[in-house]
Amino acid sequence: MKSNKLRTIIPLLVMLVVAIGYVTAFGIGTISGFGWMDISLLCPLGSLLTLVASKMAVPRVLISLVVVVILILLFARAFCGWICPVPVVSKIRGIFGGKASNTDMEGQGALDPEAAMAATAAEKKKAAGDALTEEEKKALKGCSGSCTSCASKFQKLDSRHVILGGSLVSAAIFGFPVFCLICPIGLTLATILLVMRLFAFGDVTWSVVVVPVILILELLVFRKWCSKICPISALMSLIGKGNKTFVPTIDNFKCLETAKGRSCEICSQVCPQAINPRHPEAGMSFSECTKCRACVENCPTSAITMPFLPQKPTPMPSADDVAPEATA
Repeated sequence: MKSNKLRTIIPLLVMLVVAIGYVTAFGIGTISGFGWMDISLLCPLGSLLTLVASKMAVPRVLISLVVVVILILLFARAFCGWICPVPVVSKIRGIFGGKASNTDMEGQGALDPEAAMAATAAEKKKAAGDALTEEEKKALKGCSGSCTSCASKFQKLDSRHVILGGSLVSAAIFGFPVFCLICPIGLTLATILLVMRLFAFGDVTWSVVVVPVILILELLVFRKWCSKICPISALMSLIGKGNKTFVPTIDNFKCLETAKGRSCEICSQVCPQAINPRHPEAGMSFSECTKCRACVENCPTSAITMPFLPQKPTPMPSADDVAPEATA
């Protein structure tokens, strides 16, 4: 089963487990505060905002924050790609709206390799000043900013970090984690629990209407929530700068660019975070990696792996190793 399917199934299973835990009073918490009795994994941003708002060092919160930081150092933003319910909610909305997910967690990963290669070829042709065909124009429209040429623009200014700073300042001023009131992760879980209480206990309150409406409005109005707004992903990307595990690694003897001298760039085209594994300096930082494996699964020569521990890069092939057609 491909990773993109698993990344839809796993968040749904997690939400199901949370729902079962709530119904059975099993006490396992939610995605924002998952745990057992005194041991819990709290949302890192929620924990940080709580500490700032209360101006107190709560031991349980501090311990949870340390554990979460360690997990982020090991897996970077894997939570965003594999567990967060926001992209799944967006997909569901996209089904009814006739549009693909627009939380920017899918990016060009939804494209097949041929479409990604067509977009790259059209982009180079446009840069050369050549006239584009209608098909090439369509390929460029499907780029959605995930291509290599767009990535450098995104790295200059990241609005998520501005919002992260604003969330911390507002928590300090108001003495309350204000962002938690509008966090789509919390709103998704709240919607599930409110609907469950409605059917199980007939608990009819305004929250049953207000919470889902706020969630829907957020995902409709802020169509690039994950890449432009989410302060949780911003916090994870800052901590993830220390991540050295499960980083995409390229075998130079298999990569089309180094082994055959052919331009490919499919790995950068399919990456939802606009990371360029072949040329890291041309794309977003690896700290943005959600470990979605899109680059691994779409590489036409299976040249990309994600080893647990960092490995030494394979040496560049010599001129004798390069295929004859590449030098023609």
